[in-house]
Amino acid sequence: MDALSSGFLLSLSVCLDLGLVNVAILRMALRSGGTAAFLVGIGSTLGDLVYFSLAAAGATALLRWAPVRWTLWLGGTVVLLVLAVRMLREVVRPHALALDVNGDAPRRTPAQLVGYGLSLALASPTSILWFAAVGGAAIAAIGSDRTQVVLLTTGFALAGIAWSAFLAYAIAGSRDSLGPRLVRVLSLLSGLLFLYFAARVFLDGLRDVRQGW
Repeated sequence: MDALSSGFLLSLSVCLDLGLVNVAILRMALRSGGTAAFLVGIGSTLGDLVYFSLAAAGATALLRWAPVRWTLWLGGTVVLLVLAVRMLREVVRPHALALDVNGDAPRRTPAQLVGYGLSLALASPTSILWFAAVGGAAIAAIGSDRTQVVLLTTGFALAGIAWSAFLAYAIAGSRDSLGPRLVRVLSLLSGLLFLYFAARVFLDGLRDVRQGW
């Protein structure tokens, strides 16, 4: 259950960043309704899972090499801290949400909506680097046990689906909530989660070093 909850929280820390995918979900909800927006979110979750699975598979295969473990430990900690700082800056200076919903939205089939979300997630230029660093560090923190990796991945997917449903049906239902206050709240939560994982990855790595790794 620890790996499952870790995967859930790790995914949630990513989801709380109101970037390209989340803005697309909000736009779709305002234009075409909650179900269409939810399908876009499902697609983005699948895209995130592609990168996360690649990161998990790579980390699991390479964890037997001490230089890789050191890189994932120290590099992952640094990346998580940088992400935490970036999100906490949004609390002070939240960015504006570009939610121009004027005009008619193109009609898409459910498969096209899922594919749209998938393409948005895969098209992010920083996604593969983020998942390689943070996903690998998360794997290093729990070890290379296959069952634990599966639980971590499952928790990651469940959080993505839950967030997509929440964003599509709850938040996007009210235009009044889509402003700086929302950005500040979600950025604060995301920043705190990143700080939690940075501390956890560092302390788990430090424990392994003391035990001789």
